[in-house]
Amino acid sequence: MKQEKKGLSRRKFIGTTALVGAGIGLGGSRLFAGPALIKNPGYPASVISGVQIGVITYSFRSMPDQSAEATLDYVKQCGIGAIELMGDPAESFAGKPENPVDFRQYYRLRRAERDGGLSGDQQKELAELREASEAYNKEVAAWREQTSMEPFEELRRMYANEGVSIYAFKPRAFGADNTEAEMDWGVRAAKALGASHITLEHPDNDSHTQKLARIAAKHGIFVAYHGHEQQTPTFWDTALKQSTFNSLNLDLGHYVAAGNADPLGIIRDKFYRIQSMHLKDRQKPENGKGNVVWGSGDTPIREALQLMRENKYDFPGTIELEYDIPEGSDAVAEVKKCLEFCREALS
Repeated sequence: MKQEKKGLSRRKFIGTTALVGAGIGLGGSRLFAGPALIKNPGYPASVISGVQIGVITYSFRSMPDQSAEATLDYVKQCGIGAIELMGDPAESFAGKPENPVDFRQYYRLRRAERDGGLSGDQQKELAELREASEAYNKEVAAWREQTSMEPFEELRRMYANEGVSIYAFKPRAFGADNTEAEMDWGVRAAKALGASHITLEHPDNDSHTQKLARIAAKHGIFVAYHGHEQQTPTFWDTALKQSTFNSLNLDLGHYVAAGNADPLGIIRDKFYRIQSMHLKDRQKPENGKGNVVWGSGDTPIREALQLMRENKYDFPGTIELEYDIPEGSDAVAEVKKCLEFCREALS
């Protein structure tokens, strides 16, 4: 326990040095030592026993309306007051050009290509989709360069007025195929939305994580790297050594499915560099690695939440709905069940 308390002080120190490095005064409206517990008086803040529970809006991908307004309504129906916001609702709200590409089919064909299972017609279709995707990405890059931050500030106010805060932003703007101008735009948009950090899949490229940290540091925003089954206890170490602005977006369920023996250990060891943590219930490799209803898999969600409560870890636990939605239900109803699981675990 003493060691963890010392770690907490170290986290505050890291946040302070990061502020100084970014030229941000301590008297500002936000300390970036980690996302503070988000409380919205008069609204359900989903802070349970001191633990902030949020949701990534990817959880609502199956819902019919993907607009920013509809997404806000889904979050409110769930009784959640803090979110990790995907890029599309925010960018569409800001006027991003409509995507003409069927990305579900595009990614389906790309997966089939990797598996060596494309017919001649499918190869032609994939080539056409790839060309259309590249053209669209260039159009979006040009749009981003000339788009102001005002729509994102407006979206932040709209959400805040309904009791919902945005602690993380995840647009498709930080990949190796994006321009540096897009990356800078994405960080500025995150700041305009009120987020403390951006999230993205770990690029497995040391020069890229160095670049992202440099860009984010200019704006006092953290870069939180997400992982899937490639996560290990040392997965983030190089990025963390590069900059105090590089951090973790730990995924506890994927970490378990990867076969790591001590999922609570990674939280204890790296909590002071975790900006947010995805919560889902997955099985161990020997049990099939399935994404299952919470409480029926091998991921210690309950124990992780209790660890956060006991040690006063201040990063949000982010509900990510990935198991198959039962017939007759929908994403909102299932996220509510996940939130209730958290409430029972922390009661």
